[in-house]
Amino acid sequence: MAGQKKDSGKGDSEGGGAGPDTSLSLWQRLEQPAAAPRTSLTLERIGAAAVEIADAEGFAAVTMRRLATELGVAPMAAYRHVSGKDDLWALMAERVATEMRIPDEVTEWREVLRAFGLLTRDTMLRHPWVGQLPTRFFVLTPGRLAIAERQLAALDGLGLDEDAMMVAFRTVSAFAHGAGQSEVALREWTESAGWSSGDETRLGLAPQMMYLMETGRYPTYQRYGRRATRKDDATWAFETGLDCVLDGIAARLGI
Repeated sequence: MAGQKKDSGKGDSEGGGAGPDTSLSLWQRLEQPAAAPRTSLTLERIGAAAVEIADAEGFAAVTMRRLATELGVAPMAAYRHVSGKDDLWALMAERVATEMRIPDEVTEWREVLRAFGLLTRDTMLRHPWVGQLPTRFFVLTPGRLAIAERQLAALDGLGLDEDAMMVAFRTVSAFAHGAGQSEVALREWTESAGWSSGDETRLGLAPQMMYLMETGRYPTYQRYGRRATRKDDATWAFETGLDCVLDGIAARLGI
């Protein structure tokens, strides 16, 4: 009938209803008591399910419809809790950040920042999609701020001003994220080529490498290829690089 409002199909059950209260931040909604305890769908469950899907099937597989299937709810149910992809990405980032907990007994600044670097690599290897999050370096979540607070608190009291403290933290973060993302990309590339080891990779690349080396333009790289003994030790390479970064911070800032 004319003038009659069309039914949107969103009822008051878990399968529909009004969207989230956007006057409150996502984190306010996450921490406040549930307004409707009758529903089992929560922001925590949505974030956990999204991470599980991304781990198993890749970042592109995380959609509202796929989430609904995983959670056993109607397709529009998640929209009662998250307003769109930005909220979903933030929940995924928060879920991963909570895994990066440095033991309380680690207090010395260098050991705290080193532990953060190692945890960052481990997290990226467990969750390769983290490097694909569009807002991975900028989204604010309680877990990410807790990570930053832990690093800055370890640097506090060493005679540094706040700008220098933040530079030290961000420098370690930049190295760990960059090196971790590079390692993930290399692993995915070799797997896509069907190579399961460093030896298989070098064998697959041998025709190209032989041509390039025979030009005589890369004698130092050629020496590396012949003499290096840690080509496939990614952990050693990461930890050595991280220690170099920390040495540089200590020398530059005098701590």
